Amino acid sequence: MALTSFYMPMTLLIAKSVTTLKRMWLCEQELNSIDMVINVRKSCCMRVGTRQDKPCSNINTIDGRQLSWVNEIRYLGVVIVRSVKFKCSVDQAKKPFYHAANSIFAKVGRLASEEFVVELFKCKCLPVLLYALEVCNLNKSTMQSMDFTLNRFFLKLFRTSNMEIVTYCHEFFGCDLPSVTLRKRYVKFIDTRLMIIVDIFILFS
Repeated sequence: MALTSFYMPMTLLIAKSVTTLKRMWLCEQELNSIDMVINVRKSCCMRVGTRQDKPCSNINTIDGRQLSWVNEIRYLGVVIVRSVKFKCSVDQAKKPFYHAANSIFAKVGRLASEEFVVELFKCKCLPVLLYALEVCNLNKSTMQSMDFTLNRFFLKLFRTSNMEIVTYCHEFFGCDLPSVTLRKRYVKFIDTRLMIIVDIFILFS
């Protein structure tokens, strides 16, 4: 499978093969008909599948400009990486999360109550970390990495190295681990999509 990210604004084109992707000029013709153009400097291609590590032929626009092949694509805030199967990276999400969490510690970390800091953390930091990840169906190791990120915050906030205390604080303050939250969101996401499919089927049946 080949993915192409266009900047016009952000559009994602998915093709089953690189050969199919070369027919991109058909899409480009339609875009030109509505006065939209592809910004080659901000557009790129990426390959997903068993042959993701193989060299790919160039993909060119109608006027001969070449699109670059990359190892990751950022689409609507989610980073999709080159892999054997569809895979998202959470590394980019952790950076702004740490920035937001450290800002809270710097401003009010030792002045406000723990309850206030946790609520502030839940409102300002967790949404940054978990943004749109329910669509990615993350694997176990990635989930554990996300949980560790949250646990580090609690270890620092409550000045402890005891994970039993951290687990108790999660329950006391109603702050679920990312793995728990994402599983709930993923189920809800799938249920919503199924309901849409059922509604469409009923509409046209």
